Amino acid sequence: MSPSDRMPDIPVDRLTDAQKAAAAAFRTARGVPVFGPFVPLLRSPELMTNASTMGLHLRYRSVLPLHLSELAILITAREWTQQLEWHIHAPIAVEAGLDPDIVAAIREGRRPDTMGSAEALVHAFSTELHRNKAVSDTTYARVVEAFGEQGAVELAGINGYYTLLAMSMNVARTALPDGAQPPLPPLIR
Repeated sequence: MSPSDRMPDIPVDRLTDAQKAAAAAFRTARGVPVFGPFVPLLRSPELMTNASTMGLHLRYRSVLPLHLSELAILITAREWTQQLEWHIHAPIAVEAGLDPDIVAAIREGRRPDTMGSAEALVHAFSTELHRNKAVSDTTYARVVEAFGEQGAVELAGINGYYTLLAMSMNVARTALPDGAQPPLPPLIR
């Protein structure tokens, strides 16, 4: 636990019945104990359970291929300078097939020089959504053409969901694993 971590793991003997039930359901659904962003969310057991369910859908049942959803997650982590979100998802993104040069550019806060058309669409949609709080008609039409309306809704959902997690971890000052250095430099625009 980091000294600045405002909402560290709750000792088992201090969990409420609702928190115990939510933690058990989380372990059953995900095969691991409550971790990362779900540690602060456990303070609201029903919110944590619902967030976990939404996350499982967005990560594993979205119409978007995994490398594209991971790109949106990295853009979100970069926009919020969320160190743990980046720490967890950058390796997953590369393993899913996202070019390490794209990951490096996002980490540095710049538009990647070389992206495929699908990656460029996800990048445009996600950065417009975060920075403009909206998506242009042109970008929306291109995303719907490429991924359908379901893809557009799920891409907005991925950005929103990981923003929720980033906000929660930033409020809680969720710590990186022991020995891990913050992977994201300050964002300068």
